[in-house]
Amino acid sequence: MITFRQQGDFSRLTRFLERAKEAVKLGDLDKYGQAGVAALAAATPVDSGLTAKSWSYKVANRGGVATITFNNSNIQNGVPIAIILQYGHGTGTGGWVQGRDYINPAIQPIFDRIANDAWREVTKT
Repeated sequence: MITFRQQGDFSRLTRFLERAKEAVKLGDLDKYGQAGVAALAAATPVDSGLTAKSWSYKVANRGGVATITFNNSNIQNGVPIAIILQYGHGTGTGGWVQGRDYINPAIQPIFDRIANDAWREVTKT
């Protein structure tokens, strides 16, 4: 059997959870989206520059869950160029072009900033 005893109320916990829920507002997510696009564009390997210029983001809020989605619209012959730059691809002559992990290192500082800013907001007194 599991039992627990509680004295007082849960007002402090409730207040903390309400602040956590509201910590990152959708308007704040726009600035993180813009920063992410800038970081991805700067880190994208450049040949023509089209892939670097093709980054965008979308902020959505569904069912209380906010998301930022980063997209790259440079698609050649049905192939998303940003993805083959990241993971590599075969050549027409049977060779292989090694990918370069440029997306993760570029976007990680943005994710860290979101987490730090949200935590700072939640723990404000």
